[in-house]
This record gives sequence, structure tokens and C-alpha cells, in this order.
Amino acid sequence: MRRWAADAGLGAVFAVVLAFWASLIADSWGGGYWRFDCAAGAAVCAIALFRRRDRAWAAVAGLAVAATAVLAARFADLPAEPGPGMALGLAVLVAAAVRRLPVRTACGVAAGGLAVAVGSLLTAHTSAAGVPSVTAMNVAAWAAAVVAGLSPRLLDARRRAVAEAVRQAERLALARELHDVVAHHVTGIVVQAQAARLVARRSPERAGDALGQIEAAGSDALAAMRRVVGLLRVAEGEAGGPDAGPGVAEPGRLGDLVGRFEAGGRPVRLRLPREEETAVWPPEVASTVYRVVQESLTNIARHAPRAREVTVSVERDRDVVVVEVADDAPPGSQAGSRGGSRGGYGLLGMRERVEALGGTLRAGPRPGSGWSVLATLPAPLPTALPSPRQESRRDT
Repeated sequence: MRRWAADAGLGAVFAVVLAFWASLIADSWGGGYWRFDCAAGAAVCAIALFRRRDRAWAAVAGLAVAATAVLAARFADLPAEPGPGMALGLAVLVAAAVRRLPVRTACGVAAGGLAVAVGSLLTAHTSAAGVPSVTAMNVAAWAAAVVAGLSPRLLDARRRAVAEAVRQAERLALARELHDVVAHHVTGIVVQAQAARLVARRSPERAGDALGQIEAAGSDALAAMRRVVGLLRVAEGEAGGPDAGPGVAEPGRLGDLVGRFEAGGRPVRLRLPREEETAVWPPEVASTVYRVVQESLTNIARHAPRAREVTVSVERDRDVVVVEVADDAPPGSQAGSRGGSRGGYGLLGMRERVEALGGTLRAGPRPGSGWSVLATLPAPLPTALPSPRQESRRDT
């Protein structure tokens, strides 16, 4: 809808400029000299209005019409081309091409636009020294179009680079945590194998149970290793970037985190599962829960100063952990997208971490008022690994 409104406004501007310039030509040249300029300018402006269908072909068509108009004006002794209406249409086409098209195509269109602008020297009806006014106008319109297209293009490229750096840092931080998890599993396998040797000598009938526990622990280690390899395959560079979280954080640390947030004057309703439930969470899930809550509270402190109450809920639902952080900020107090490209890249980092673990994250306004961040993380119950001391006690 906005695009239609913008194009309608642009069309009105085109019509006004074409009519104004046609009246000036009629007053100064007389007769029907204005018709050619008006028709050629209207053709380029019409192409500019339909540029979104195919920006490359629209730019080529507009430049072709403009070049033809320059040559016709030169050999038929017509008013100078491109006129203001055509120059404005070409500026729109060049800006759109520089903004969206691949680099080579955009450079080609920009070069073509400059050639047409400089080509207006052929139709300038002046003997005065210096640059003719029609040429100066066309070159200025071309330069403004290049700047208008290049500035947002460079800004988008910078945002993509920063976003990718955030994703990479989050992947590498999580990969380091999963590396510790894999080391833990492998250590458990070694200990179980040592215990199995004792069991096999003293109670051969129980060796099958010990081997089953080793198999389960090995499966857990392989699953964690696959996650590490998957993360490192998409993250380039050394795993020495900045930490994005507190490491393998115990769920109990959430109380300290919430306490520091409450010191700022906002009450928090905290709902946590029982300690015996959180004790069996995979370490990468525990650290991600902490990360989601930490970033959500930071966004509330930055972007929702009028929030009166905050709710932090962490619950386990079968094989998933559900984390929700919500506030009651009144409508109109949201700043940007709460951690999106305008307010930072925290939300992007959270989503990257959650999705890397196979979970989902949703963030957005709540019905009525406030903002909510909802994350779900798969957390299957781990296989219990008895210690070698327990095995020794069973054998004695």
C-alpha cells in the first residue's frame, strides 16, 4: 500500500514537472516544439513508475529512450534533451538500480546514466563559455541518484556484516560450551568402561547393563558433537571471539540476575521449576535459558522504561523447556523493534543460539500492551551415569 501511495505521489510530481517545462518551451520556442520533450519525458517517467517489475530492464529501456531523445534533438534542432522531466525519471531509475541490482549491473546503469547526462552537451543551444545549464542539471540529477541509491545499499551491507558477526560470535560461544559438554560425556564413557571391567570380573551377569549405559553415554556424546560440528561449519575464523553469555550457567543464577534487575525499581514475578528438575537440564540448555532471560531484561531496561511489572517464567513441558519474559509497557512506549536492527542485535543473537539447539524463539507485542519473548528449547532427559564408586559398592 505504501508503495502504491509513493508511486502515485511520484507520478504527480512527474506530471507537474513535465507540464511546467512544456509551458516554458511553448513560451520560448513557440509552435509545437514542446510535444517531443513532453512525449519523451513522459515515456521515461512511465518506465520509472513500473521499475519494480524488473529494475534492470526498466533502467535499460529508460536510458535507451533518453539516448534516442538526445540524438533526435541534436539532428532535428529541437529543445535540449534530456529535459527536467526526463532527468527526474532517469534519476529514479538509476537510484533504484544502484540500490538493488548486483554490483556489475548497477555500475553499468550508473555509467549509462552519466553518459546520457554528459550527452546533453550535444543539444545545448548556447554559445556561452562554461558548462551549459541543461548539462549541469542532468549531471546533478545523476549524482543525486547515485548517492540516493548507494547510501542505503552501503548501510544494508554494514547491517548484514554486523548481523553475521553477531551470529558467528553466538555460534562460537555455544560451540565452546558444547565442547565442554562433549568432554564431560567422553569422560563419563571412560569411567563407565573402567567400571564395566570390574563388573565383568566380579558379576559377569551385570556386564550387559554397564555396556548399555556406555552405549547411551556414547550416543549423547555423538549428538553433542554433531551440534558442535554443525555450528563450526557455518562459523568461520577462530573460536576466540567475545563471549555472548555466562558460560554454562546454572538455572539458580537466574535469581541473582533478576535481583540485579529489580534493583532498578521494577518488580519481577519469577517462576522457576524445582531445583531437582533443573539439575538434569543439558548444560547448553541451562546457559541458553540464562542468555534469553538476560538479553530480554536488558531490552526491557533499555526500551521499555514505562513498564511497571515484568514476568519471567521458566517451565519444563515434557521434553522441552519453555522460557517467557514479558512486560506490561503501555502502547507507544516500544522503542524500535526491541533488540532488532535499530536497537541492537541482542534479539538476533538470542534467535541464533536458540535455533542452533533446535528450538524456536518468538518476540513481539502482546495483545493490549507490553512485549513478550518466548523461547522453546528441546531438553530430553539425559541418561544417568553411575559413578565408579557406586559400581564398586554394588560389587562388594
